[in-house]
Amino acid sequence: MRITFLGTSSGAPTRTRNVTSQVITLENGALVMLDCGEATQHQLMRAGLRSSRIERILLTHLHGDHLYGLPGLLACMTIHERRDPVQLIGPTGIREFVATVLRLSETGLSFPLEIVELSGERVLESCSGVALSAHPLVHRVPCFGFSLVEDRRPGRFDPAKAAALRIPMGPLFGQLQSGHAIRLADGTVVQPAQVCDPDRPGRQLVLLGDTQDASGIAAAAQGCDLLVREVTYDAARTDKAQQWGHSTSTMTGRFAAEVNARVLIITHFSSRYTDGAGDGGQTVATLVDETAQACPGTRVLAADDLWSYEVPYREQPLAD
Repeated sequence: MRITFLGTSSGAPTRTRNVTSQVITLENGALVMLDCGEATQHQLMRAGLRSSRIERILLTHLHGDHLYGLPGLLACMTIHERRDPVQLIGPTGIREFVATVLRLSETGLSFPLEIVELSGERVLESCSGVALSAHPLVHRVPCFGFSLVEDRRPGRFDPAKAAALRIPMGPLFGQLQSGHAIRLADGTVVQPAQVCDPDRPGRQLVLLGDTQDASGIAAAAQGCDLLVREVTYDAARTDKAQQWGHSTSTMTGRFAAEVNARVLIITHFSSRYTDGAGDGGQTVATLVDETAQACPGTRVLAADDLWSYEVPYREQPLAD
């Protein structure tokens, strides 16, 4: 499971960063997109990702820097003669937005578009072996965070145990590893638990939209493998963050500590930190340092446009 950041700027693009969008590549190659700011189509191409692989588009909220690339992306899929359905999930109002743009531009889609509108916490239909749920956040407009949890994986197969039970090497190993009992030539039935470790948890990603208060997703986020949350401002700008419904470095770090996130990636940076140094010389590195101070048990990373992060399984060490 890999996350690729297509845009990491807040509000408007900068010389080096586009507005918000992220894409999660699942184990089977399917894509789940989170938000779709303007020029997301260009960023998809630069990242080497194909829109034809997108199965779900999740919208955290209806502010333009998270939304204005959507009509163009849908139209582009039609130009490429897409036939497979797409599910679009977002706050109430997204159906009206899409219908209005398509009607006024006289755009007909070549594929089924299923729209799911959110008005509160909701368990959504699973996608390619990943359970999905939406949770309300506090922002200036209705906003949601999403939890993505992979199905549990079979435990590790132990060849030594199989040999001790005189199971011949070959297809029977694969059947046991897949969780199916087998019958040997002498009639002995072998259960997977006799040669496999217990099932292992899949990975959990928690992806937050703009928010000054993420408590609505805190319970679902406990122990997540990856948390992605905005850091629009440095710690000294708490009043400004509250005014505009955003998060500071310290607010995001404290939340990561609260939910015991293994890794935190911060994004959605104000241009004051990315286009030259801000007041007092603050940069994105400053935001990382401030965030990390608030969550010493969590690895903190900063997103860049077109950067990808492969989410490790829980039994794997974190890369340096």
